[in-house]
Amino acid sequence: MTDVMNKEQRRKNMKAIKSVSKLEKIVSSELWKRGYRFRRNTKNLKGKPDISIKKYKVVIFIDSCFFHRCHLHGNMPKTNTEFWKKKLTRNVERDKEVNNHYEAKEWNLLRVWEHEVKEDLEETVNKISAFIDQAK
Repeated sequence: MTDVMNKEQRRKNMKAIKSVSKLEKIVSSELWKRGYRFRRNTKNLKGKPDISIKKYKVVIFIDSCFFHRCHLHGNMPKTNTEFWKKKLTRNVERDKEVNNHYEAKEWNLLRVWEHEVKEDLEETVNKISAFIDQAK
């Protein structure tokens, strides 16, 4: 299937996509209100963690149910299935590589699913807070 946009239009469209999700903003805002200080999407850490605190060797990822193949909500699109299967499988493999990297370096790693944030924000923020406190 050919693209309906020319290269310049596609580049502009892709450039407009934000790397910080709405859920990530909500969670980080709640943590900030509670007094936690951290960095978001730290480029020099493997996998660009959504939230990181180098001082305590803490990295937190907020994983999309679709892109990271949640066992409850991850589904395969009905169109362009070969592309999506390859893409989503690689995402899961990359997550494992990132996990192994941080485990080998003895960092504290937490992965939170998108549906956890959507279902109970307060409980999810409590879970993350407890995780950070335990790492101090």
